[in-house]
Amino acid sequence: MNNMSAGITSKIRTAAALAATTAIVAATTSYSFAGESAPQAARSGKKPTVVLVHGTNLDASSWNGVISRLQADGYPVVAVANPLRGLAYDSAYAASVLRSISGPIILAGHSYGTSVANEVALGNSNVKAIVSVAGFLPVKGETTGGLVAKYPGSTLGSTLQKVTYPMPGGGTGTELYVKQDLFPQQFAQDVPLNEAKILAAGQRPVDAKFGDGVFTGAAWTKIPAYDVVTVQDHNIPVAVQRWMVKRAKATAVEVNSSHVAPVSHPREVTDLIERAATEQVSGIAGDKLASTGQPYTTVTAWVAGAMAAVGTGLLVVLRRRRRCA
Repeated sequence: MNNMSAGITSKIRTAAALAATTAIVAATTSYSFAGESAPQAARSGKKPTVVLVHGTNLDASSWNGVISRLQADGYPVVAVANPLRGLAYDSAYAASVLRSISGPIILAGHSYGTSVANEVALGNSNVKAIVSVAGFLPVKGETTGGLVAKYPGSTLGSTLQKVTYPMPGGGTGTELYVKQDLFPQQFAQDVPLNEAKILAAGQRPVDAKFGDGVFTGAAWTKIPAYDVVTVQDHNIPVAVQRWMVKRAKATAVEVNSSHVAPVSHPREVTDLIERAATEQVSGIAGDKLASTGQPYTTVTAWVAGAMAAVGTGLLVVLRRRRRCA
């Protein structure tokens, strides 16, 4: 009889220990069903496509440092070859590129490329966030040129060289180059001089009327906006950038950068793009679990509580048996 009692007692102790252990595990383990309320992209592990639009007097290679980092982190990337012929045409061209992409998109623009991105985002529901890098967050009726001039500080005008070019439909237009000897200091004073000279030699000119295009809406009123503010920018005054960020209530970071932040500070630019992707597509806010974490927290707490209760009950039975003995 004593042997039988000892055996039962041993089993109860084992069950209680298992229950307590299970409670601890339940409190510290993430369950696969916890994310069922997360967006589909998060559940499947598929990341959004990041589309990059370059600005004036540059080309898509200005994004190379950002592209390599995004690709290393598993993001599909498309860098649009911005025609730089004017807001309406450039936006229509970029929109055609985005129509070829399925699934959610994070749309990032640099400088005037953000003007184009704003117009494109207005007509594409797949765009989940817009990221401005040394760029523009406009409203309907404004122009790129008008925004640049809102506060003093831009020295771009005095560095420009005008060149005529033949228009496709006949006649001639005017393109703007940044004089090569002035390009490094105007655009890229924090880039090694030999690299800045390469950028100057390979620059893509922009039609002189690019700044006159009128914005048809404000993308940031429809989708979240993120912004990299370039503090040492000689093209777009930092006061203008900060004013637009405040108006749009954008999530912003300030970088001690020249105008070409994608070239000189690709890590910081990449980080903000990936933050936008994480927050707006994966459904996770910063480094904290957003609403997707609630089911996990609730279920885990319930499991832990239940198992702890079972363990407590078994221990009570064990104590009673001891008193009876």
